[in-house]
Amino acid sequence: MEMTKTMTISSDEMNKRFVVTNLEVIKEYEKKEKSIMLLASHYASWEWLITLNQKISYQGIGVYKKISNKYFDKLIKDIRSKYNTQLVNTRDTIPLISNNQKKGILSIYALASDQSPKADRIFHFDSFLGVEVPVHTGAEMLAKKYDLNVVFAKVKKVKRGYYEATLIPLSEDAQSVPDFGITHAFIREVEKQIYEAPEYYFWTHKRWKHRRQ
Repeated sequence: MEMTKTMTISSDEMNKRFVVTNLEVIKEYEKKEKSIMLLASHYASWEWLITLNQKISYQGIGVYKKISNKYFDKLIKDIRSKYNTQLVNTRDTIPLISNNQKKGILSIYALASDQSPKADRIFHFDSFLGVEVPVHTGAEMLAKKYDLNVVFAKVKKVKRGYYEATLIPLSEDAQSVPDFGITHAFIREVEKQIYEAPEYYFWTHKRWKHRRQ
């Protein structure tokens, strides 16, 4: 319901309902003129992170997986493109980042990377809520390849219809972090978020379908 409401809610009302508690984290990175990888989980009203684009100078880009139903795909794109956020399909992400880097276009790339990868895209396992499962490693790969700062957006429900997001830096030098270290740190932050209030996690996704037996 909140996702659909995004289409009609005013900017003023949205800013009251979704507050970023420490926007200075991104502001400091902007001063250093280095693009950002923003990681999030499917938790609470994560969709409203698109409001960040009103408050930053960087181009906000949301990475999403195209939906086979063209009508629902258009709806999702319309909702997530509000506030001048640019949407890019997962398969077009690398060419876009590469092009932006060459042209010096500073951007913040947002990915919700907590769900399960396809069986043919499994490269690494990690513990998630006590179960060994495959995890997405694409965000870390992109951060290392293009030297991006990495930040986790922790969303918290304050009360009905009101949320806060706190930005937690994960790496300012991704290339120096051991392989899968950023992914591991991200998963740990997602776990903390869930343990605090598990009722707001997106449990309908089959997160453990490729678990290690």
